[in-house]
Amino acid sequence: MGVFTYETEFTSAIAPARLFKAFILDADNLIPKIAPQAIKGAEIVEGDGGPGTIKKITFGEGSQFNYVKHKIESIDKENFTYNYSLIEGDALSDKIEKISYETKLVASPDGGSIIKSVSHYHTVGDVEIKEEQVKEGKQKASGLFKLIEGYLQANPDAYN
Repeated sequence: MGVFTYETEFTSAIAPARLFKAFILDADNLIPKIAPQAIKGAEIVEGDGGPGTIKKITFGEGSQFNYVKHKIESIDKENFTYNYSLIEGDALSDKIEKISYETKLVASPDGGSIIKSVSHYHTVGDVEIKEEQVKEGKQKASGLFKLIEGYLQANPDAYN
């Protein structure tokens, strides 16, 4: 098994506490409302929402995939960190065993956030992951993030 690691960092005008509430803690409710073509819904299959919880995410009509299952590895509401693994679903191919994600939000000097994300692709055998494939997925995730950011900017009283 090989591991391919991909790191990204981007910024937001939204403060970390507010962004964490919307982007991490309430994403299962918010994203289906503002982007139903991307995510139809999310449900907890096992657990209470904390570490060890397994969630099933069902994609919308606009997606090439049907569903994935996430396992929450850790969540720290004070330090704005969230780690989870994609453990099942048609977004995983026969070449990828799982994908682990680490997300951390930190305050930027201008009052917004710096979002740091690390993805670990655990491959089957000696399979190599092409960076273009990873970038394509990251661009879709970035589009969802921009929708959440736009929602927060348009609704200044939400998630305070």
